[in-house]
Amino acid sequence: MEKQALLQAQTVQSTMLLALYGRAKASRMFPDILNDAEAIDIVDTMDYDFTEIDKSFGTEYASLCCLLRAKRLDERCHTYLQQHPNGTVINLGAGLDTTLSRIDNGSVYWYNIDLPDSIAYRHQYIAAPERCTDIAKSAFDYTWFPEIETLDDSVFVLAGGLFYYFEEAQVRELISRMGEHFPKGEIFFDAQSKTTVRISNRIVRKTGNTSSEMHFYVNNPRELKNWSPHIRTIESIPFFAGLWKERRFKLSSKINMWGFDTLKMGKLISIQWG
Repeated sequence: MEKQALLQAQTVQSTMLLALYGRAKASRMFPDILNDAEAIDIVDTMDYDFTEIDKSFGTEYASLCCLLRAKRLDERCHTYLQQHPNGTVINLGAGLDTTLSRIDNGSVYWYNIDLPDSIAYRHQYIAAPERCTDIAKSAFDYTWFPEIETLDDSVFVLAGGLFYYFEEAQVRELISRMGEHFPKGEIFFDAQSKTTVRISNRIVRKTGNTSSEMHFYVNNPRELKNWSPHIRTIESIPFFAGLWKERRFKLSSKINMWGFDTLKMGKLISIQWG
């Protein structure tokens, strides 16, 4: 696939640029929150006009959403690796995610899983380092399960920004099957409320990406425990955790952050099994 083909296509895969750009822009503004140096480098070297994306995802609040999601994923992944230094991390819908560059402890085994064209595009900007394997398959193609090797039968699964574009039944089946295949594990992902998904769809349409409609939402995380008998615990974590109180942010950003957490418009969810 030519360099611009994936970027110009109105596909779910092309949304990887939204998160990449948001992380890069917010990292420049607030490196003390999270410095995603690799995302900045990719944006700076990429032959792509981000003008339209900047209109919607370049605002302080929107870019902070991308940065805070990455920070929470980093924190949770770091906690797992403290308990499992030689653990296995599976990054579903990897796209242009840069988490490994920030949390690599020198012994983690890392797997990036995404569609073939997305993995091919990823390789143009992010090489798979030692102990990292890129698998060119859909997250919902369960033939990737046997390709995962673990030392202690545990896995930590990242799914940042992925599930929105799929139906609940698909997400439920994926998590249920992982619980059956992997003896012990945790999946960490972000989700929005039904109302917030509607708002997000309007924002994404403004970028011209009209074919990546969002479907999945979570209003009550506790109900997810009914998805599988293997599920042990459900935890819901706020995105901003009081960050709106800091004076350095614009008033509009603080109001949005406060509303997002207080009204439970979105959350990060941990599901553990085994």
